[in-house]
Amino acid sequence: MSEADSIVLDVRDIAKRFGDRNASGLRDINLTLGRGETLALVGASGSGKTTLARLVMRLSEPDAGSIHLCGHDITAMRGGALRLLRHRFQMVFQDPLAAFNPRANIRRILEDPLRLHDLAPKENYSEVIAAALERVGLSPDLMQRNPLELSGGQRQRVAIARAVMTRPDLIVLDEPVSALDVSVRAQILNLLLDLQEETGVAYLFISHDLAVVRAIADRMIVMDEGRVVESGETERVLAAPRAEATRALIDAVPRLKSWV
Repeated sequence: MSEADSIVLDVRDIAKRFGDRNASGLRDINLTLGRGETLALVGASGSGKTTLARLVMRLSEPDAGSIHLCGHDITAMRGGALRLLRHRFQMVFQDPLAAFNPRANIRRILEDPLRLHDLAPKENYSEVIAAALERVGLSPDLMQRNPLELSGGQRQRVAIARAVMTRPDLIVLDEPVSALDVSVRAQILNLLLDLQEETGVAYLFISHDLAVVRAIADRMIVMDEGRVVESGETERVLAAPRAEATRALIDAVPRLKSWV
């Protein structure tokens, strides 16, 4: 595999403005993400992390620049062409309940991507869904349950199962463990690492928790006021932060002060 073939996500000179305020939005964002790699986006509230994630997922349009997924310029795609590529980039949200149909059971939630992307014959849905649940450490017996009947950790596992079952090249994870208690958080992070080792999927991981970032990310990008102010290998950035915004994030978490 060539170096170009190993690049899953390539963001080039992305800019996004809101209204007429020159200081808002994103400015000149560039990043690359390789197969089997985890890149963390960190920054204070309002730094632009979620805006960038929405652009990568094509939930919002940039004002300038391009976003390439496995060599395809998805910023130039519309309609059917984009729909055909949708299964290759998925998203896991902080609150899976907000992303689930509240009237659907777990079977229906996991059936939707199979139907939308034509990933399996209808007669095989039950088998594929059961395998997806087992893959994330859940019993197929939960198939008929409503999401409200599951714990927070179980719901997030369902969300991960839904993302992984489309066999994506990229998963954008927006604060996926911040609402979970510490023990469940560790279980979900280990699950994500295991799935990445198994499939080679790339993660764009958004988090404000630097301990979580240190545990899962190969590299990290620090954003401040819509700009990238620091980037590099996670251990290097946390051990020797160069940007004031990075130092402020570390100083805000007392248990991390001993790292610097």
